[in-house]
Amino acid sequence: MRVAAIDCGTNSIRLLIADVDLATGSLTDVVRTMTVVRLGQGVDRTGEFAEEALERTFAATDAYAERCREHGVEAIRFVATSATRDARNRDVFLDGVEARLGVVPEVISGAEEAALSFRGATGALDAAHDAPFLVVDLGGGSTEVVLGTERPDAAHSMDVGCVRMTERHLEGDPPSEAQVAAAEADVHDAIDMAFAGVPVERTRTLVGLAGTITTVTAHALGLPEYDRDAINGAVVPIDDAIRACDELLASSRAERSALGFMHPGRVDVIGAGALVWRTVMTRVRTAVVEAGGELPHVVTSEHDILDGIAFSAAERC
Repeated sequence: MRVAAIDCGTNSIRLLIADVDLATGSLTDVVRTMTVVRLGQGVDRTGEFAEEALERTFAATDAYAERCREHGVEAIRFVATSATRDARNRDVFLDGVEARLGVVPEVISGAEEAALSFRGATGALDAAHDAPFLVVDLGGGSTEVVLGTERPDAAHSMDVGCVRMTERHLEGDPPSEAQVAAAEADVHDAIDMAFAGVPVERTRTLVGLAGTITTVTAHALGLPEYDRDAINGAVVPIDDAIRACDELLASSRAERSALGFMHPGRVDVIGAGALVWRTVMTRVRTAVVEAGGELPHVVTSEHDILDGIAFSAAERC
């Protein structure tokens, strides 16, 4: 069955058109694309979508609707996450999407977001990686952590992400020590709440998803340009990943722009995303080591919530 999965987050809107075979559990990409629309612009401060952010997102939705028609999609599932959960005027956005796609968009909870991300990521993992898996999906407005083996056993959605932390704390270019310290304190508070309900010390394989983490991985690998095949499944020593985060956080926007793998829509927010990711990695490794285990590396996956949405769309038909 040919389905379309659309994930509309705080920073980007992404489309996956795929052929799904539920009998074999296989998913074959037809189209996988992303547009930075910054739907969550100012939502953390105002509680509402900005008019210009809605216009950017509607334009991308129009383009995605056309691609769905071109490729003969049989079913579409449109999922909206953190920014839409927070916005008081979400109905304007939801009505606009429905008018353009002909399907009712769904504002999913952080728990469902985590479950879909876990399914998408672990379904494509190499059998060499040991469970339990801790999947971390770091977005623009929220970060999901979910622990499980074949399915999620525990999950938590934290209201920290690259756009939210940038707007809340990291205004400097590059950010000041005081701004970084305030952001780190915010992230640690969120992690304290998350780890109270998710036993991360059981983690055997840490898996990172989404644009911030794939960008950090590109930097850790020293890639001259963004290479999805090189990034997908990459096993990176945690110390190398943390070093890459440090460098991206400390760099100016001009320096980030000069990196061949850097998407223009991530230049201003990658520092905050890197801060969140290094803090999560450090805290998870500490918890694992204190429990008598080890966590020497992190695995990056290009398969994420989009894949989970696509499978769920096929199952509904």
